[in-house]
Amino acid sequence: MKRIIIINGPNLNLLGKREPEIYGNQSFEEYFKALVSKYSEVATLSYYQSNHEGNLIDKLQEVGFGIDGVILNAGGYTHTSIALADCVSAIESPVLEVHISDITKRESFRKHSFLEPVCKTSIIGHGLKGYDMALDFLLR
Repeated sequence: MKRIIIINGPNLNLLGKREPEIYGNQSFEEYFKALVSKYSEVATLSYYQSNHEGNLIDKLQEVGFGIDGVILNAGGYTHTSIALADCVSAIESPVLEVHISDITKRESFRKHSFLEPVCKTSIIGHGLKGYDMALDFLLR
């Protein structure tokens, strides 16, 4: 049984409320329950969300040397945080970058990801299904 954590960054606690035309109408907590049910026979899933960069780094350092995989949606920190990218580089567990929207088709400042070069892969623009795709990738 693989142990995988999903870590979401700033404002992702507002899924289902924030810009539904971009992010949809479902909260992440609702979606996470469906993921846990779907993957219960092959993976133990956990979830963490923080709006604070240092908390995200602390969580990555805490789990990143013993868990089988990390799915990271760093939200806006994707485009600004060298410290978060350094942390991903420092840990042993594989990290996959996920974005609900297609960051390459949004504002110019969202087009660059400091995380892409240090993650195993990036899954962008598939809505919440991107988390499913990341789980499938880690379970292969």
